[in-house]
Amino acid sequence: MEVSPPDIDHAPRTAADAHRARRRRVGTGAALVLVLAAAAIAVAVGLVRSVATADTGVAVAPVEISAAALYVHVSGAVERPGLYRLDGGARVVDVVSAAGGFTDTADRTAVNLARPLVDGEQVQVPEVGEAPSTGESVGGDGRVNLNTADVAALDTLPRVGPAIAERIIAWREENGRFTSVDDLLSVPGIGEKMLAGLRDLVTV
Repeated sequence: MEVSPPDIDHAPRTAADAHRARRRRVGTGAALVLVLAAAAIAVAVGLVRSVATADTGVAVAPVEISAAALYVHVSGAVERPGLYRLDGGARVVDVVSAAGGFTDTADRTAVNLARPLVDGEQVQVPEVGEAPSTGESVGGDGRVNLNTADVAALDTLPRVGPAIAERIIAWREENGRFTSVDDLLSVPGIGEKMLAGLRDLVTV
């Protein structure tokens, strides 16, 4: 009877395989730990950058810009005539609205609602059929105020006809109030010689 020799190589191979398996598990675990550590570092860096960005944004303060106030006297055919304080850049429509709007008898076509207002002026709203008032366009000394005069008042000046009067008003509406009589030189059609003849007749 033949007896097979014992498998003496089986146990050593199993032990070696187990050792290699343990090494693989250790290597896999170490790699996983390294991956998790790298992810944690990336998250931490992102949080730090987010905080730095937020701090920088908070440090910037907004700049507030406010325009100077205007005081305008509105009279005539409005619901509440009187003196009104308006923000800089306001227009005739704003002061008419502040005064309660037009009355039923107001001549709305006689008022340029889009015209920019100037500090210290008077806006007079005529009734239908009433001639527009020059308001304070002519002072007590007889000089014509370039900032409040209408076409009729400006037309009383020598060599200033309706066309140049319209140009003076157009310049005022586009550029704001005259700050000096010399500003008339910026009006088309007015030169040094004409200004010399007007200098003592007008004021700002």
